[in-house]
Amino acid sequence: MKIITGNANKELATKIAEHCFATLVPAKITTFADGETSVEFLENIRGEDVFIIQPTSTPVNDSLMELMVMIDAARRSSASRITAVIPYFGYARQDRKSASRTPITAKLVANLITVSGADRILTMDLHAGQIQGFFDIPVDDLTSRVAFAKDIKKTIGIIDDPEVEQAGTVFVSPDAGGAVRARKFADMFHGDIAIVDKMRPEAGKSEVMNLIGDVKGKHAVLVDDIVDSGGTLCKAAEAIMKAGALSVRAYITHGVLSDDACVKVEKSVLDELVVTDSISDRCPKNCKKTRQVSVAPLFGEAIRRVTNEESVSSLFV
Repeated sequence: MKIITGNANKELATKIAEHCFATLVPAKITTFADGETSVEFLENIRGEDVFIIQPTSTPVNDSLMELMVMIDAARRSSASRITAVIPYFGYARQDRKSASRTPITAKLVANLITVSGADRILTMDLHAGQIQGFFDIPVDDLTSRVAFAKDIKKTIGIIDDPEVEQAGTVFVSPDAGGAVRARKFADMFHGDIAIVDKMRPEAGKSEVMNLIGDVKGKHAVLVDDIVDSGGTLCKAAEAIMKAGALSVRAYITHGVLSDDACVKVEKSVLDELVVTDSISDRCPKNCKKTRQVSVAPLFGEAIRRVTNEESVSSLFV
């Protein structure tokens, strides 16, 4: 087994390698003056089972190009198998035509990665499950639920004892499309679910958040796969608190957190926003409401199982 990382998230790659009792393959990944990407592995990988760790996060196009060049370099270095480990799959939100003359960029990116020479994909919480079908190679789509569940239990203080009286927990989806995700969390904790229905009454008017479900007197946990600008998330949290929730937290897999998203979270009614380290920490250190939960053990275990030809299904069911 050989583990290689690009520049997108070296911190996560180092943690994953440590979990696998391995060291990262030394590599020289640079950018020429004209912006072209250059890759050179400084260690023999001939005949090795290679895992290339690179989320395609900001800057998305640079990270994607770097990933494809690394895959090609590994293929030309005679690696026996190449697994692209993509904790965060950029362009996933462009998974269908949104207008008449628009591309399906997620499919294009899948084609590019496959043609580069990847033999399989290891990723986490794809924005849409059908993206797995965009690839013509095996895809393992892990879930952050287990990592989040441990943190939720500790933070909220949920006790696995039906005899102990405690405030209920309700898992809230910020839109109808995420209801299945909220239900899976609720099943883990024997909790309830709620859905935020956002609507714009008419052109030029601000969005109105309608809450479907009962959150009064309960600890609310917003769950989603991506937080980008943070605007919808903060409005949803406000609607939940107005409905009588005791507290509201958000557990969201990928913290894209563009522009002033961290500032919005700091000023919001959210108790905290918890994201994974699938993307390098995007918030300044003075942001007290945002923190990360590491998924390095999850990916490390998946890599170990793939190498040993063991089942990984228990990691994403």
